[in-house]
Amino acid sequence: MTISQERKDALVKEHGRAEGDTGSTEVQVAILTERIRNLTEHFKDHKKDNHSRRGLLMMVNKRRSLLDYLRKTDGTRYTDLIAKLGLRK
Repeated sequence: MTISQERKDALVKEHGRAEGDTGSTEVQVAILTERIRNLTEHFKDHKKDNHSRRGLLMMVNKRRSLLDYLRKTDGTRYTDLIAKLGLRK
């Protein structure tokens, strides 16, 4: 349910604004999205795992807050990020 260090490094390299940028909003959202997708796959086999479901809901809310912040501060970065991650249809 966690992501590997190699995958996290790839996400940082892909979405970071500078070399070694791990704290920008884009990187945080990308990492949360990867973890959410992994947990969603986990729930296909483990339907009654309510403890992990609570963690999933917290991650979704955190991602929503970060995306709201990004939309308020810089709309173009927001639209680029959701297009890259495929979040909105």
